[in-house]
Amino acid sequence: MPPTHPLRVAVIGAGAFGRNHLRVYRELEQSGEPIRLAAIVDTNPSIAAEAAQKFTVPAFPTIEAALAAGPLDAASVCVPTIHHASTAAPLLAAGVDLLIEKPIAASLTDADTILKLVAKHNRIVQPGHLERFNPAVIAARQHLNKPMFFEAHRLSIFTPRSLDVDVVLDLMIHDLDIVLSFVASPVREVRAVGLPVLSQKVDIANVRLEFENGCVANFTASRVSTERVRKLRFFQPHQYLSLDFARQDLLMIDVTAASKFIPANPNPAQIAAMEQMLAAAAQPGQHPSAGLSLKKIPVEQGEPLRLEIASFLNSVRTRTTPQVTAEQGRAALALALEINEAIATHTHRAGL
Repeated sequence: MPPTHPLRVAVIGAGAFGRNHLRVYRELEQSGEPIRLAAIVDTNPSIAAEAAQKFTVPAFPTIEAALAAGPLDAASVCVPTIHHASTAAPLLAAGVDLLIEKPIAASLTDADTILKLVAKHNRIVQPGHLERFNPAVIAARQHLNKPMFFEAHRLSIFTPRSLDVDVVLDLMIHDLDIVLSFVASPVREVRAVGLPVLSQKVDIANVRLEFENGCVANFTASRVSTERVRKLRFFQPHQYLSLDFARQDLLMIDVTAASKFIPANPNPAQIAAMEQMLAAAAQPGQHPSAGLSLKKIPVEQGEPLRLEIASFLNSVRTRTTPQVTAEQGRAALALALEINEAIATHTHRAGL
């Protein structure tokens, strides 16, 4: 039965990610959503106390203590990835539905443990792939028509956060998840190279995937860049689409009348040239090249995290399958781990 009372929610882990979840839950509560921010759990006393004071919510050192203080309906799990499975277990056993920050777990064994607990306790688990809720991604999904080539770039300036995982599990996994959902075909081949730069784990990686249906996808992720870039470009019959995650922009070139200008499997230089053409054509007062029809697709702006949490809470209330399922979270993790194996193989072969 769907709950009839305001959902009692908790945030487990009050670090940088957890504080954002706390902020959004409080904003939703203040806007009249039927929820109540009921508990914060963090093993660090100073972090817990600071969050409790800022959000006027009781803080607890353990999950058991929070559950003993009163029942919970839902929770965000924002602890380090290696603790996802051990954190999820007592919550799922207590009947709590979970939004687990990405990746869903640190290993496939842990992911499978979570999936078994989901089935055993009949709970909802939504992995935190928040870029699925980026308005530009939502808009792009409406225009999918057998995409056959992807180019993804996700570059970030170095910060000391999330160093418990490598750049594939930290940043690239967002794009892996989106492309997997767009292509809907098994991966046939993985080629990858990566290097540690400022941490003990891989900080920059380049990956080429080929899918069973013939689609090819190139991914570049770096957390040691001098600039921030979050873009996804893809080609499909008669169309080229360029998506900017940060600006929440979606541009589309219809090439029906000018297919001779668009190569079937463009190389990086050709992609860059088309991107420049797109950018120039999108400027006020400019017009696309002859034969090319440029459209700026309407995108309704919104904060992806707020949209993600709102979607999760709707699944909890209605007992419906979340937009991002635990199985999809496992699939993205499995691919990321396969990429890491390919990176390790290349590193050994190259004698790095």
